[in-house]
This record gives sequence, C-alpha cells and structure tokens, in this order.
Amino acid sequence: MSSDKLSPSGIPIEPVYRPAALDYDRDLGDPGQFPFTRGVQPTMYRGRLWTMRQYAGFGTAQQTNARFRLLLEKGQTGLSVAFDLPTQMGIDSDSPRALGEVGRVGVAIDTVDDMHALLDGIPLDTVSTSMTINATAATLLAMYIVVAEERGIARSALSGTIQNDILKEYIARGTYIYPPAPSLALIAEIFRFTAADVPNWNPISISGYHIREAGATAVQELAFTFANAMEYVRRAIDAGLPVDSFAPRLSFFFAAHNDLFEEVAKFRAARRLYARLMRDRFGASDASARLRFHTQTGGVTLQAQQPLNNVVRVAVQALAAVLGGTQSLHTNGFDEALSLPTADAATLALRTQQVIGYESGAALTVDPLAGSYYVEALTDALERDARALLERVDELGGAAQAIAAGFFQEEIARSAYEYQLRVERGETTIVGVNKFTDGSEQPVVASPDYSALEREQVARLRAVRAARDAGAVSSALAALRTAARSFVGEGSPSRAHLMPLIVDAVRARASVGEISDVLSAEWGAYRPGA
Repeated sequence: MSSDKLSPSGIPIEPVYRPAALDYDRDLGDPGQFPFTRGVQPTMYRGRLWTMRQYAGFGTAQQTNARFRLLLEKGQTGLSVAFDLPTQMGIDSDSPRALGEVGRVGVAIDTVDDMHALLDGIPLDTVSTSMTINATAATLLAMYIVVAEERGIARSALSGTIQNDILKEYIARGTYIYPPAPSLALIAEIFRFTAADVPNWNPISISGYHIREAGATAVQELAFTFANAMEYVRRAIDAGLPVDSFAPRLSFFFAAHNDLFEEVAKFRAARRLYARLMRDRFGASDASARLRFHTQTGGVTLQAQQPLNNVVRVAVQALAAVLGGTQSLHTNGFDEALSLPTADAATLALRTQQVIGYESGAALTVDPLAGSYYVEALTDALERDARALLERVDELGGAAQAIAAGFFQEEIARSAYEYQLRVERGETTIVGVNKFTDGSEQPVVASPDYSALEREQVARLRAVRAARDAGAVSSALAALRTAARSFVGEGSPSRAHLMPLIVDAVRARASVGEISDVLSAEWGAYRPGA
C-alpha cells in the first residue's frame, strides 16, 4: 500500500497501519527502564503531574514579580523567566546599545538588586525556577545564588535550570557574545560548579525549541539538539569531569507543534535515541541516559488572524506533550502573535494544562499511545531519520564544526523555505490564514509604555552604582579579568574556576554589562563567518 500523504517532517503516512515486528525489551521497555521510550519514571503522572511552568517576563522586575505571583496563586507549580535582549546580550540598561529594547521582550535585570525584586516573596527553597538565558547564564545564575545567600537559603536547597545553550544561539537565535571556544569552556565550568555547589540545579537546558522555531522539522529538531548535546558532553569530559558527575542533571527543551501523532512519537523517539547515544558513546549510567525535558507549545504556530483559534492549537500541542511524557510544560497565550500575553490569556493558557491534567484522563496511565501501530511506526521512523542526520553532523566533526561550516543553518533555512512554499500553495492548511478566512480585523492589544519603564530601570541601575562600594566592585572585576585571561579554550581543561569569581562580582553589585565587558575584553566577540 503506497502513500501520498506526508507528516510535517516528510515521513510517508500510510492509510492504515498493521502490526509490525517489535522487540519490546530492546525498543520500548517498561516505563522507567532503559531505553526509556515509555517514560523516565515508572509511574509518570500517576505519581506527580508535570511541572506547570509558565514563561513570563516583561518590563521591570517588579512588574514580572506581580505576574509570577498571579500565576502561582492560580496554580502554577514552577517559574520560568524571560529576559530582555540587553540582559541576554550582556548590555546594561543605560547603554546606548540598549536604547528602545529595555524590558521589551522580557524582564530587565542589571544587578542582583533587580533579581531580589524579581523574586520578592517567592520561596526559593520550594519553588523551582527556569531562566531562559545563554551568553550571560553564569552571571544570572550567580545572581540567583546571591539572592538566596542574602536571604539565608543554602545553595543545596535551590532547584531550577539555566538554559545556557550557546550552540543553538549560533545556529538559530543569535544572542551570543563570545566565540565558541571560551563559551564552551565556560559551560563546562558551570557543569563543574553546579555539581559541586548547587546539586539540585540543572546547569543547561539543551534546546531544540528555538531550532524548531527557526523552521526546522521534527527530525532536525531531534538530530541537531542531540548533536549539540554530544558536543557539550565531550567538552565537559575533556575538562576532566566524569560523565556521571554531571549528565544526570542535563535537561532538554523541545517544541510541541500541531501534528499530534508526530509530536508524541517525537518525544518517545527522543528518549530512546538519547539513551542509546549516551550509553554507546560515553558508557553513561541509566541515570545519565534519562532524557528529562521541558516542552513549550509552538510560538511560531500562533497566528494573528482569528487569534482565538490559537486556544485550540495550544490545547492540541499541550496534549501531545503530555501524551509524549514531558516533565515540564509551558502553554502559550492565544494573543502572543499580537503582543506579550495579557493576564487573562496567560491564565487561560495555565487552565489549559490544568484541564488536561485533571479532567482529560491523559495522566491516568503511563504512555497511553504505546502499542498504537501508527505511533510505534512513527517513533521508529523519527529515530531512524534523526540518527541518520546526526551521523552527517558527526562526519563534519561534531556540532561546533558543523556550525562553523553553516550546515545547521542551511538545513534549517531550506526546511523553513519549503514549509512556506507549501503554505502559499495551500498544500499545508492554516485555519484562518490560507483557508477558512473571514476578513475579520486583528484585535488591538495595548502595549506598555516602554520609554517610561526604560527611564525607571536606568534610574534604578544608577542608584545601585551610586550606593555600592566602588573599590569592592573594581577588585572583584579585576580578579575575574585575571582568571578569564588564563581560561583556555578548545580541547583543554580550563586553568581557572570562574564561577566563584562571578559570584563575588555579583555580590559586590557589579552589573551584567560590567561582567560581560570584562570577559569580552579577554575573549573577544563572536562574529559569524569570521
């Protein structure tokens, strides 16, 4: 029986599926057992639901804190912080380079005093926090630690995640600062530091989400995410860290898109492929081979036309993530194609998760689609195709070399272009966009006064600078500069432990921009193609 239907990743879809040869112990296994196809925990959601971790961040720390409190009051179980572009790029809010961007796509954080305001009233020893931050991840982690320290909370009591995934920034997102060699060495240093000092912290969230948002298929999302993961693991081992000392705390971040069955199969294939890669390549233990991941519904799938349709899209995507066994989930607001989500949209997004968790029955049994002829065939196909693409990356010398060659970027651009052509030809339907249109106007959503909040943020930063001990800041930055100078790059372990020095600088009230400038002065800045 032949097929003229394809999944979004180009996998041929047959009209009907029948039993196929399946080695249960080898390819599935029970939940909680290698290769973890059916889930990383034996009971999954029967023991505890996934963490409902809504992503939020806008304007000032005080405004974002109010949104966090609202979501926690409504039943959210974990925090997820979005930072503005200046914070992500290591630029202080009073820099000319930050003009017009302060607080616009996330919260502005300049000093640890802003972090105090962001987390005001949040019990850091019981609430886990995820921070979507990459080039400046070390500094923001240091700020979180200092806030806890100044509240009398031990580092061992903290739990959370920093994204800290610089390779996907070079591929798909662009918020990089330093060249790859020192950036990768700094990530290995963060692995070392968290394993020793903050044992319940995830030192990285290796992200397929942004790769998917840039136009990748589900197959490319898997292959390129795991290519990056293999690079990070190799660099950490080269820096002298045993794989089982850090790998159990590695975490991942995937997208959930509209094709329910391909997305469920993708998550199942991801667990199996990762487990096999870690065991075969690094001899990792079962604890190090468990794929733990956060999922976010697909921002790129949201449409400005007929925006209430996005409520349905988000519900389907969230259901796919749950049926696929995610550990943590963010559901997008239906109005995010128009603006930052309103409080009502953010609440409805959270309620979507709660309906799935408490009303749908999807959480009553583990891996409920296991044994579906269709889902098992898709799981096999996704693993096979992702492994084949990953092997092409290996032939180029691994992720860092493939990025330098432009391989990831070209593959994603081609997929994005081909998808857009299918939409324009009507081969891929988007309800309300290229089919079932009604001519309705897009609603207008009010935006904050960004100029006013920028002035407020700059005033706060300058007040901190005026009140701090300038000598202590200068001394802390000088010590960091000396250590950064001896921080060697590719292929060798670093000679200096930078994280304690970054914590010292943060404690003295050095700013994100000042710390980044010190590191840039020693390491240089990354320029694509240079």
